[in-house]
Amino acid sequence: MSVSVEVPSLGESVTEGYIAEWKVKVGDHVQADDIILDLETDKITVAVPSPVSGTVVSLHGEIDDAVDVGAVIAVIEEGDAPAASAKVDAKEEAAPKAAAQPAAKKADAAQAPEGLSPAVSRLVEENNLDPSKIKATGPNGRLLKGDVLAHLEKPQGGVQPPAASQGSNEAREERVKMSRLRQTVARRLVEAQQTAAMLTTFQEADMSGIQAIRKKYQERFVKSHGIKLGYMSFFVKAAVEALKEFPAVNAEIDGDEIVYKNYYNIGVAIGGGPKGLVVPVIQDADQLGFAEVEQYITDLAGKVKDNSLSLAELQGGTFSITNGGIYGSMLSTPILNPPQSAILGMHNIIERPVAVNGEVVIRPMMYLALSYDHRIIDGREAVTFLKRIAELLENPERILLEL
Repeated sequence: MSVSVEVPSLGESVTEGYIAEWKVKVGDHVQADDIILDLETDKITVAVPSPVSGTVVSLHGEIDDAVDVGAVIAVIEEGDAPAASAKVDAKEEAAPKAAAQPAAKKADAAQAPEGLSPAVSRLVEENNLDPSKIKATGPNGRLLKGDVLAHLEKPQGGVQPPAASQGSNEAREERVKMSRLRQTVARRLVEAQQTAAMLTTFQEADMSGIQAIRKKYQERFVKSHGIKLGYMSFFVKAAVEALKEFPAVNAEIDGDEIVYKNYYNIGVAIGGGPKGLVVPVIQDADQLGFAEVEQYITDLAGKVKDNSLSLAELQGGTFSITNGGIYGSMLSTPILNPPQSAILGMHNIIERPVAVNGEVVIRPMMYLALSYDHRIIDGREAVTFLKRIAELLENPERILLEL
C-alpha cells in the first residue's frame, strides 16, 4: 500500500516551508520514524519522519523549493526491505524519476565536501566560501545552512575598495540573492504592518528599585536556585499582572470575533542562533515564580543557540516582549508578532538626570515601548497598560504582592 507523506503543521500563521535537505533518495528503504527530509521556516528547522516502514517510491520537490502545509512531498510503498537484487532493480526503475532532478544538483550532492549536506555545500560553492572559517552551531560541530546564511549576512572585513579609475559604482557593489529565510521574514514583517492598525506608545521607567533588589539578593538567589536573577523575569511578571487588568491587550482578532485569552503565554524574543531572532514562548507564565521564569528563559536561549527549539515552544503566545537594550538600543517601535495584538519593547538602561520631589537626581532610566493593534486596543487602554507596567517596575514589591 502506498502512503503519502505530507508537509506537517509548521506553527502558528506559517503556511509554507522550504526543503532544506533530503535524507533519503528514491529506492531507499526506511523504517517508521526515520527522517525523510528537513524543512526550514523563518522560525525553525523541522525534521519530517516517515509514517511507515517501506520503500521510497517518489520524492516531490528540490532543495530550496517552497512547499505548502499539507502538500504531498514523498510517497512510500509500505512493506519489508527488499532483497539485495530487488534493491538493484528498484534503483534502476527509479532512475528515470531521479533523472528529473537537475544534473547540477546531483553533482552538488556527489561533490559535497565531507560532512556537509548538499544544501550547505551548494551555498559554500556558490559564494566561494571556506567552510572552516564559518562558525558551526550544529550537533558535533556540524555546519548548518543557517550558519552559512548568517555568515553571508555579516559584513566581511578586509575588502579592498575598487580603484577610483574604474569610475562606476557597480564595481564597488556586491549583489547577493536573499536567502529563502530572509525573504520569508521580510514578507511576514510587511504583512504584519499592512494587516494591523499598528501604533506605538512610549513610557519611561526608573529601574533603581529593581537594581537594588538584584544587588541585595543576587548572591542568595543564586545559592537558592542555581541561576542569576535577571531583568526579564521582572518584565514577564509585570506584563502578566498588567494583562490581567487589561484583557484586550492579551486578546486577538479572528475574523469578525475578538478572542480573549484567560491564560498568559509570554513570548520572549531571543537572538544569537542560526535562525536569527526567534520568539519562543513561556507557557502559563502567571503560574511561575521568578526563578522558574529565569530558568525557562535560560533553557530557551540554549535551545535557540543550538537550533533545537521544538514547534511547541514557538506556539501559543498571547503577548511578546523584545529587548533591544541588550544591543544598545535607546528607543524603537517593535513590530507585532501576529496574531498577537501587542508587543512590549525594552531598551537600554541609561543614567539620566530626572526631577524627583523637586530636585534633579541621577537615576537609571529605561524607555518602554508598546506597539499595539488599534483595531482591538484603544489608545487609552494602551497608554494605561504601559503606565501600569512602569509602575510595577518602579515598585517591584508590588509584583510580588500582586498589588
